[in-house]
Amino acid sequence: MRNPIILLVMYAATLSHPLRAQAPWNLSQCCDYAVAHNIGIRQQENQIRQSEIQLSNARNQRLPDLSASAGQNFSFGRGLTAQNTYTNTNTSSTSFSLGTSVPLFTGFRIPNTIKLSRLNLEAATADLEKAKNDIRVQVAQAYVQILYDMEVADVAHRQIAIDSAQVARLQVLLDNGKANEAQLSQQKATLAQSQLTATQADNSCQLALLSLSQLLELPSPEGFAIERTEAGSVSGQEVLPSPDAIFAEALGLRPEVAAQQLRIQAADKSIAIAKADYYPSLSFSAGMGSNYYKTSGFKADNFSTQMKNNFSQYLGLNLNVPIFNRFQTRNSVRNARIDRENQLLALDNTKKSLYKEIQQAYYSTVAAQQKLKSCMQASQSAADAFRLTTAKYEQGQATITEFNEQKNNYLRTESDLTQARYEYLYQTALIQFYRGKALSF
Repeated sequence: MRNPIILLVMYAATLSHPLRAQAPWNLSQCCDYAVAHNIGIRQQENQIRQSEIQLSNARNQRLPDLSASAGQNFSFGRGLTAQNTYTNTNTSSTSFSLGTSVPLFTGFRIPNTIKLSRLNLEAATADLEKAKNDIRVQVAQAYVQILYDMEVADVAHRQIAIDSAQVARLQVLLDNGKANEAQLSQQKATLAQSQLTATQADNSCQLALLSLSQLLELPSPEGFAIERTEAGSVSGQEVLPSPDAIFAEALGLRPEVAAQQLRIQAADKSIAIAKADYYPSLSFSAGMGSNYYKTSGFKADNFSTQMKNNFSQYLGLNLNVPIFNRFQTRNSVRNARIDRENQLLALDNTKKSLYKEIQQAYYSTVAAQQKLKSCMQASQSAADAFRLTTAKYEQGQATITEFNEQKNNYLRTESDLTQARYEYLYQTALIQFYRGKALSF
């Protein structure tokens, strides 16, 4: 038959720390909510909208423009009359015109500008996905911290349950004359310390919930709770791929790498746009207009007659050939090429940073795996020692001090094991995240 104190510990282990939340959130819900409400991500979304407008502007440059104008002029003093003579008199004129122009050839500036705008839009979209990934990782870290703090609080409350049982036991022994007042007082002091530890653990749990609620941009942490993810099934036996293998997978998946690659392509288009000024440009124009003249002291045809008689139309082709512009085009091309070199360096830096992150995640996972194995062994040994000490204590072969030492050691190893499990759980999820899988526990 099992020892009653051990049964009490096992029963207390099944209890969860009570929270006020009514509708717990899982990790996926937390990530989705954070992505939808994070201010930085919403700013990134606005940048995408601006890039879409820039792309629309680039496409619309192919369209003809259309403008209308109207003018009213008054002239005083010597002026030209309808008889083509000059005289000192006042004249007035009213003019109307409507014109359009269409770019026919711009040195490939317009198509390259459209391609540049499209690449900028794709890069901004990749930046948005990078921002979403960053917030997901932050949420996962905060989520795991809460899980760990909840487990620590459970351990602290189990300790209270054990100490309370011992206080009750010593009270019975004291009443029967088999224990002294000092032993009972010592155990009550131990119980008070356990209650303080539990209070501190509860406070840490509440602060962790507050941190996650703030990360989610929730108006208040009141009523907020998360689903308990059990880490007891984590064995630490998983085989990890090498950092190079993870990096090879991540290169084709990570949005920050894609964004830099797109910016290199955009830099190529910027060079082509700068070279457009080396080419001649050709445009087509057309328009129509009419005028009404009136000279003081002279008879003039009425408005409708003049507008009809003076009506004119025009068609035109305009060719502009660049010859020398003070080396501005040459220097613009040079600057564009330097920008491309900087983008190549930025891509190389992004890849190196990603590889370092993967290395850190890999070796942190290896360390967490080793720590988990050690903690599992230590926890088993501490549980066996506590079981033996409990049996000796109940038979009067161990003191209350020895019992409390073994109890504290057992609960400490339980806490260490819980931390190791959640740390390993998070690190393995992070490795899978770099490989393109969703963050999940």
